[in-house]
Amino acid sequence: MCKGLSALPATCLKSAKDMKHRIGFLLHKSDLHPEQGVVSSKERDGVVKRETPTDVTKWKESLNSLLNDNIGLIAFSTFLKSEFSEENIEFWIACEEYKKITCKEDLSTKAKMIYDQYVDVDSPREVNLDSATREETRRNLKEPNLCSFDEAQKKIFTLMEKDSYRRFLSSKLYRDIAEQPRNSVACGLEKRQRGLSSNLGSILPQCA
Repeated sequence: MCKGLSALPATCLKSAKDMKHRIGFLLHKSDLHPEQGVVSSKERDGVVKRETPTDVTKWKESLNSLLNDNIGLIAFSTFLKSEFSEENIEFWIACEEYKKITCKEDLSTKAKMIYDQYVDVDSPREVNLDSATREETRRNLKEPNLCSFDEAQKKIFTLMEKDSYRRFLSSKLYRDIAEQPRNSVACGLEKRQRGLSSNLGSILPQCA
């Protein structure tokens, strides 16, 4: 077990351990498929260079800085899971993937999937949207385009920025990551998780 994990709340202990294993894997593994949320071998050197203890402080610059960092995204997703609000980051990522769709015929199908999963009232992973935004998003599905979820995504981003992001930066989980040397963050690497791709897929859902 990595130093500091014993002090984490019981509800997020397992998630924190999993996240540290994933970080270690990302820092050392170079040949996983990038569509699973893991960098390709071509990009690995840049990621390893960034993910030093000092650079972790860049996550404090803005929520965008955190989410645009592969490992930061995993860490934040783990924190949200410990707070039982991971549907927010899942929805945000789903919207990002949706905007990358290049086949127009896929827009309607993918838009409905996201709406049914995250936006519709009483949906399985319903996010906290006001009724006006929810209704606007529903209307957008009649003629879906790459901007169909922009307003809803913006609302959830702001919600995370003003709430969960601030708590994350003050959390024990963030401090543990910031204080660990890279070789300690990668502890447990020899016990790489089985089915890593599917585990990452649950955090980084693919819509395209």
